[in-house]
Amino acid sequence: MPEPEYVWLPREDILHFEEIERLVDVFTGLGVDKVRLTGGEPLLRRGLPDLIARLAQRPAIRDLAMTTNGVLLAQHAQALKDAGLHRLTVSLDTLQPQRFRELTRSDDLDRVLAGIAAAAPLFPGLKLDTVAIRGINDDEIVALIEFARGYGAEVRFIEYMDVGGATHWSMPRVLSRDAILSGLEQHYGPIAAIEEVSSAPADRYRLPDGTVFGIIASTTAPFCADCDRSRLTADGVWYLCLYAAQGTDLRQAVRSGASTAEIADLIRSTWEARRDRGAEDRLAARDRSPLIPVASLRRDPHLEMHTRGG
Repeated sequence: MPEPEYVWLPREDILHFEEIERLVDVFTGLGVDKVRLTGGEPLLRRGLPDLIARLAQRPAIRDLAMTTNGVLLAQHAQALKDAGLHRLTVSLDTLQPQRFRELTRSDDLDRVLAGIAAAAPLFPGLKLDTVAIRGINDDEIVALIEFARGYGAEVRFIEYMDVGGATHWSMPRVLSRDAILSGLEQHYGPIAAIEEVSSAPADRYRLPDGTVFGIIASTTAPFCADCDRSRLTADGVWYLCLYAAQGTDLRQAVRSGASTAEIADLIRSTWEARRDRGAEDRLAARDRSPLIPVASLRRDPHLEMHTRGG
């Protein structure tokens, strides 16, 4: 959750569905074939299943996914499936009510668990994203594996990253991939790495009984050189990297009457000139304090990870 006194995006700046569709068409025309709706919380957007249905009709999109905090999922899961959503990920950092309250500033764990229960039968291969933090939820790694197993879901443990609102971040709090694997091997026995060719950020592993889980080691083993992802905020700012301080305003291009070819040229030239290596640069930094001070976060909502789809 953001810091207190947070500055929210002005409602009039939020992209309309038609503007989102137009930008998606430009991106797919340039070769993008995967679209993920994330947040913030996408289920707060009124009429979201309608947007999903519109995007699902586009043959250029071979993978249409969504990440949600799960609070509203139980009441929307069937509508998302009916609209044509391909895949679903739910963020779940803890199974303990008090810990959930401390992390999210809400009492909604029961609603999240109900959402997972409703969605799991509709979305086979449901994924659960867990940010692993030493001293916070490192004692729940096995419990989360077992919870996911019960729903046929796959946990992806994400190393704690010093981006956006991670103002309490420090390297000692990072539960590394090696530490996660070591802890799981002590409990389950030998773990096998799954060899696969993929641009997905998670390395996947198999337990002795066949249970599969993933680890995104973006802090201790950055994959910047292979990263092919970018993020478009709800108000149309395009970021090439989670660590980027500056983005490209595509909303202004759309609303100023720029042609599709002009927008495509802007996107192409920006992407081809990219030099972003944010996670690698941070790993090499001698002063590894939190990336963005609280005062800056309170002034600019674009610096928060939930604004740019982190």
